[in-house]
Amino acid sequence: MAAQDDPRLNDLFAALKSAETMADVAGVEARIWHLWSLSNDAAVDRILAGGVAAMNHRQFTAALTSFNMVIEMKPEFAEGWNKRATLYYLTGAYSLSIADVERTLALEPRHFGALSGLGLINMALARPAEALAAFEAALAVHPF
Repeated sequence: MAAQDDPRLNDLFAALKSAETMADVAGVEARIWHLWSLSNDAAVDRILAGGVAAMNHRQFTAALTSFNMVIEMKPEFAEGWNKRATLYYLTGAYSLSIADVERTLALEPRHFGALSGLGLINMALARPAEALAAFEAALAVHPF
């Protein structure tokens, strides 16, 4: 089992909250991201990884195609929505990014990446109160 419904996530989030230093958090955070990136479908996982690689190389059209495929194949998979939200943020499509962040958070309310991304979007939109609220929500689940 993996993705946002993996039962191991509860213990990992508890470890995040009890961590005292960033060094304590690093491994826990990496394990959370790893679990979030697994959909329980090898084909979806490959497409997601390809989309991430394309996004990292600024091949945004290819990344969007990949993320759209992931969402179509597995709409209950939060990380597909989150990655597309990130892509939309990088391309300045803030309203589309917000919509995908909202979908991510509906599936995984503890998604600190989506919450911090929402803060960044609101900063870009010059909405400091909304940005602060998003960052505070991220800190509530991930103190670092």
